[in-house]
Amino acid sequence: MLRHLRPLRRFCLEQTHPHWLHYSRALSGAEAVHALRPFYFAVHPDFFGQHPREREVNENSLKRLSAYLENLQRPGTKALKPTPLTFYVRDTDQASSDGQESPNSSGFRAVKFTLHTRDLLSTVLYILNSCSLSVEHIQSLNTNVHSQPLREAKGTPDRPIKWNRSYYAFTGFKDPDQDPEHFSRKETTLTSWLENNGNIAVKKLKNSLPLRRELGRLKDELSNLLQLSDIRWQRSWGIAHRCSQLHSLGRLAQQNLETLQQARGCTLVFTDRSGMSAVGHVMLGTVDVHHHWTKLFERLPSYFDLRRKLMLLEDRISGLLGGIQVVYIEELQPELTIEEYYSLLDMFCSRLQKRRIPFHPQSLRGLQMILSSDRRAPSLHELGHFDIPTLCDPGELQWFVLSKAQKARESLKRRERLKDIEDTLVRASTQKFSLEKLYKEPSVSSRQMVACLERLATCSLPALSGMRLCVSHFYSVLQDGDLCIPWNWKDREAVK
Repeated sequence: MLRHLRPLRRFCLEQTHPHWLHYSRALSGAEAVHALRPFYFAVHPDFFGQHPREREVNENSLKRLSAYLENLQRPGTKALKPTPLTFYVRDTDQASSDGQESPNSSGFRAVKFTLHTRDLLSTVLYILNSCSLSVEHIQSLNTNVHSQPLREAKGTPDRPIKWNRSYYAFTGFKDPDQDPEHFSRKETTLTSWLENNGNIAVKKLKNSLPLRRELGRLKDELSNLLQLSDIRWQRSWGIAHRCSQLHSLGRLAQQNLETLQQARGCTLVFTDRSGMSAVGHVMLGTVDVHHHWTKLFERLPSYFDLRRKLMLLEDRISGLLGGIQVVYIEELQPELTIEEYYSLLDMFCSRLQKRRIPFHPQSLRGLQMILSSDRRAPSLHELGHFDIPTLCDPGELQWFVLSKAQKARESLKRRERLKDIEDTLVRASTQKFSLEKLYKEPSVSSRQMVACLERLATCSLPALSGMRLCVSHFYSVLQDGDLCIPWNWKDREAVK
């Protein structure tokens, strides 16, 4: 039925992928991140502080993109489901491509595209081309590319692309206007980047201090008033935005304190939608009005009942699978409400009960598993937990878990040791550089964090004193003065 669409897809790929793609080696995960730097720079949510709606769209799309790229790198992964994405891209001097909205008065444009690629290189190229961003820097990542110049590739403009100076400062690529002779360029290093951006971060951090103090005061007051375990934010909103959300919650507490106190002992999370999360946190949707928040707090007793049923369901599954613990890892799993997660567990439990698997009681005690809703085969994550599809065949599940059980135990032990090393290095680095705070993005693994901090320990970086440092995948100064550096930062000048 869909056979007539195949020539169209081939045509689209020819238009967006340079011909040297067919002669290139596969991209590694680290190279893909490097190749997408111009894209991340153009869509990073922190550049949309004055546009909350566009910021949230980019945050959600980046998370889906990250999951897509991660799945591409998993061994044995076959074709992935098409993934539609929408990004607001900060305007450059380039003309908009067909199918994209023209830049608006705010300096950004909406770009919509659907990922249906099967490898990292074609995915990176497709994203950059969809956003009208240059792909020339990718050729340098491939050692076996075709010798023809990129300008002859189909779909690639033959005119020079004019980039804003901030693009070159961020990526470290050569600015032709500053180096017309094309002698060489120096790759961005941590020291050079701090020299160029340290004063900007200091100024932003200083300006944010009054709001940070106000945020801490509001958070403490509301936590005590409502007897909450914690207040968190699922998105990287700025300090001013967070203060505004707490003021709204404070006004609601003045009007209906008794109802809101039903959340005592809970963790409250400001996020995209209201409800209760899969791990039992109370979620307040930031686009909802006070009426919706009030209704949520009134429904909390029924959510607590569902939470107890969910925990019983997890115990039942654990009993059927030899004592393996069912866990939900927020950083690695989709954002699910408690209703969605309960439905997932109930479906999996029903399949197990229909076909009993003969596991010896408690033989898998100490191991962990997470449930996923896709149709992939079971896998063992590098962190030591099993990733089990809800519709996995019970017989295949039994064989896989038993054959990988010892390897899983060893991975869990390594994870614990790595986490201890990470915590020790965070404390040591915070003290060594006199940092106000040192943290990492959820997408940065403990292994990457340890590698980053071990190298930092050998450096002298007085510019970091008093700063808030975030280990990420790219360089950035956040709107409130936090410094983001890539975990694999460069420590020496690389002349090319």
